[in-house]
Amino acid sequence: MKLTCLTLFMLLQVFFMPAADTIDHVADLFAKGNTSEIAKLFANNVDMGIMADLDTYPKARAEQILQKFFTQNKPISSKVLHKVTSSAAYNVGVIELTTDKGVFRVSFTLKDNKGVMQLVEVRVEGAK
Repeated sequence: MKLTCLTLFMLLQVFFMPAADTIDHVADLFAKGNTSEIAKLFANNVDMGIMADLDTYPKARAEQILQKFFTQNKPISSKVLHKVTSSAAYNVGVIELTTDKGVFRVSFTLKDNKGVMQLVEVRVEGAK
């Protein structure tokens, strides 16, 4: 009985993860350079900006662009700098991503899509 309750509780936490935890989760995925898991959070179209190159891409192309970035810049760690969770429909996170080639500022926007928070915008810039 305890095992059943514990399992149910853990599943509910995953499906109803608060927005702030979603921002922390995205930051953790960036720290690991886990492109495939980040791509699972992408909306069908993503505004993607790596350094000065900004455009809207389909989910699969955005994943390729992010993978190329991680191939050229091996992630070491990330630190959440800002969380904006005042709206249930949109949340914004800003992280400092440390890589083997330097430090980058990554900002991203999550949008609620039928109860699921999806990444609709990702921008990677040199740290200031």
